[in-house]
Amino acid sequence: MDPLSDVLSLLKPRSYMAGGFDAGGDWSLQFQKHEGIKCYAVVSGQCWLAVQGVAEPVLLKAGECFLLPRGLPFRLASDLALPPQDALELLRRRREAGVGVINGGGDCMLVGGHFVFNGRHTSILLEALPPVSHVHKESDRESLRWSLEKLVQELKERRPGCVLIAQHMAHMMLVQALRLVLAEEESNGVGWLYALADPQIGGAIGALHSDPAQRWTLETLAQHVGMSRSTLALKFKQTVGASPMEYLTRWRMLLAGDRLVHSSQPVSVIAQALGYESDSAFSTAFKRVMGCSPRQYVRDQAAA
Repeated sequence: MDPLSDVLSLLKPRSYMAGGFDAGGDWSLQFQKHEGIKCYAVVSGQCWLAVQGVAEPVLLKAGECFLLPRGLPFRLASDLALPPQDALELLRRRREAGVGVINGGGDCMLVGGHFVFNGRHTSILLEALPPVSHVHKESDRESLRWSLEKLVQELKERRPGCVLIAQHMAHMMLVQALRLVLAEEESNGVGWLYALADPQIGGAIGALHSDPAQRWTLETLAQHVGMSRSTLALKFKQTVGASPMEYLTRWRMLLAGDRLVHSSQPVSVIAQALGYESDSAFSTAFKRVMGCSPRQYVRDQAAA
């Protein structure tokens, strides 16, 4: 798989929630702190988005999408001057066919998903994203249209299997939205996610993901992507925020953590499969990256 698919698959979303709301008249909803990523799109109408700690509110228009990856409290409203109501309580009481209805609806409709991931290392995905990502280019919105229309249809018609389809559609929206964040020309963030947009650095990350057990060196990786060692080292550090070998070690340990929890392989087999000649070298690297020994990691995950 490609690196983005690799990471999303490794994180194994623990829960998906797909839904939305249809509002009419004057309204203001306060959403509390949340885990994971919320990803929503405006189907019709427009509204304001204000995220705690973010200076400027965002005006969202039909077809636009936004991601909230940091879990910060936020408000959606027809007018931010209105006193907010608790969104969870209001939408729970006024839900029809999977869509919350406010003041009879008809003026502004949003749909999307909420994704909560397993494990303590969700930050490898979220750390690269700003508190709010707003996708608003016309060309970008077009790529989300089919997913939006299908999700709205499933939520409204409630045919057999609609819950599962809505969950998968919301997951597709998340991947598409992450792609669009990468495609934003003005994005200058640091992190592996942004680095995927660079052909050479993205190629280097892809090579490390495709064969993590290989005895990669800076020289062999530079040859693979057609760069000099010094240029690769500098550009990788600037773009990813870590050196190529640091990134490789972290990726190996994330893979190891997944195999420790979800397979019956002993440490010796996992270590060898990820390029380590001794269990002690593997365990030392694992503790440095993951913060505990392999055995403790398994216990902690089982308890969680």
